[in-house]
Amino acid sequence: MSSARKIIIDTDPGQDDAAAIMLAFGSPEEIDVLGITTVAGNVPLTLTARNARIVCELCNRTDVKVFAGAERPVARPLITAEHVHGKTGLDGPELTEPTMPLQEQHAVDFVIETLKTETPGAVTLSTLGPLTNIALALTKAPEIAPRVRELVMMGGGFFEGGNITPAAEFNIYVDPEAAEIVFRSGIPIVMMPLDVTHRVLTHKARVEKIRAIGSPAAVALAEMLEFFERFDIEKYGTDGGPLHDPTVIAYLLRPELFTGRDCNVEIETTSALTTGMTVVDWWQVTGRKHNAKVMRHVDDEGFFDLLTERLSRI
Repeated sequence: MSSARKIIIDTDPGQDDAAAIMLAFGSPEEIDVLGITTVAGNVPLTLTARNARIVCELCNRTDVKVFAGAERPVARPLITAEHVHGKTGLDGPELTEPTMPLQEQHAVDFVIETLKTETPGAVTLSTLGPLTNIALALTKAPEIAPRVRELVMMGGGFFEGGNITPAAEFNIYVDPEAAEIVFRSGIPIVMMPLDVTHRVLTHKARVEKIRAIGSPAAVALAEMLEFFERFDIEKYGTDGGPLHDPTVIAYLLRPELFTGRDCNVEIETTSALTTGMTVVDWWQVTGRKHNAKVMRHVDDEGFFDLLTERLSRI
């Protein structure tokens, strides 16, 4: 395990978050999940903390500790996405309530403590939801920023526009002030925007391959994806919906599946029309300093082959 990449997964499950967590759990030789921190986003905090533990139990990984974090954004009311994810956030399969405990320590304090105790440059932050917990940790303990190896995040969009407003992707829109803090922190950032995630679609044949694995985790995920995709199929008119969050874990495992470039990314926090927009200087026209590696293309077949193969290991 010593060669495995140490990560903290910060998440707001969410069916696609569940897929990302499962992908990490199916890759123990390459990824060491130090802990899972939850944030309010797709659904309120009580449900994201519940859902993360449900996924751990589905994968027989009750050894991984789950920490609840911020229950609202840094500076504005919480916006959730039950219209996409259902009332629980994991609608689709019949799931039992988790029995593993939620940790008493706050997620923000766990992030700070872990980054201070692990070797500098050892820990990667893998963020699947709004960036509230990470922003609060950076605000409380700014000295942790240079200790982060990398922050790989699902969020934003540029060529694809937004998915919650015409300009903004959901994770950034929920807490743009947090995103601004993170993007100005100096941490090396890899950004998985809608430009990438809209290319990894849950085609029926792909979901059936996952279901055919037959394990409790795989069957539950297939049922989650069938529920989750119904909204996007109607919205985009595609066979299947985008599987956003597992792109973060897939990048850690197989970065060669993705292509992008270093850019400057600024976060819009004040405009009535474009709040939450990730303003990506793709064409390098501003002269502003690069602060993120923004992905634009993905090998979608390679991505689903990886996901399916790792799910079969759980």
